[in-house]
Amino acid sequence: MQDGSALAVSADEKISSSREKGLNRVLEILEFLHTTQRAIGIGDLAKGVNAPRSTTYTLVRSLVDAGLLEMAGDGNRVYFGKKLYLYGMDYVRGNDLLRRGRQEVDNLSRETGETSELCMLQSGRYTIVHSSPGTRPFRISSATGLQIPLPWTASGRLLLAGFEQARIEDMISEDDLILPDGRRLLLNDFVADIAKAEATGYCVTSGLVDAYTKCLAAPVFSGPGKVEATMCLVVPIDTTEERTGSLISLLRDRAARLSIAG
Repeated sequence: MQDGSALAVSADEKISSSREKGLNRVLEILEFLHTTQRAIGIGDLAKGVNAPRSTTYTLVRSLVDAGLLEMAGDGNRVYFGKKLYLYGMDYVRGNDLLRRGRQEVDNLSRETGETSELCMLQSGRYTIVHSSPGTRPFRISSATGLQIPLPWTASGRLLLAGFEQARIEDMISEDDLILPDGRRLLLNDFVADIAKAEATGYCVTSGLVDAYTKCLAAPVFSGPGKVEATMCLVVPIDTTEERTGSLISLLRDRAARLSIAG
């Protein structure tokens, strides 16, 4: 027979486990909405996070009441709420690198007329944390919050600089190596590109995400040898070698200015 203290411990463990599952469900909901990038019906949301509809509805209602989510459109779809936006602005104000980086990216875009980005690693993915469009009539697709497989990008090759090969292999899935046009990159070639980018201090990729652009990237350091972010320019693929070289020099200068230490 169990004594009262044992029963109390067992009950506390069940409550703790239930709270942990609820928290994990909330994180899954937020991550799914971030990945989907649009308002979505609760039924589809439940399927997306593989949770019972009733559980999802209860969690969504609590998040809506807290202002973290909002009902959209006809009231049957849900998306991020204003409070999350305010939390995000608090993060920007409190993060020196991001605050200065946004300013540098905007200045770089105005100066060059090209699409400029500040990128970081987030959950093992290349993530655009700030983007500023260029002045070209032909607009290059780039959006803050967009996450792209690391092998598709110049920045990805710099963000993984200094990582051991085993860790890189753990972070890269087979799907990550398949480009949008169906071509498949070899993992060993990607690892070699990382080493080359680290040695040269910049990276250029052409025609990976699409056939019309190339990406120029330079590392932003948070300490000796530690790449915290990248600054990059997305330019038309037919940009001349002379202009490409000029842009790389400017990009490296601005990234170095943003770095805490090189």
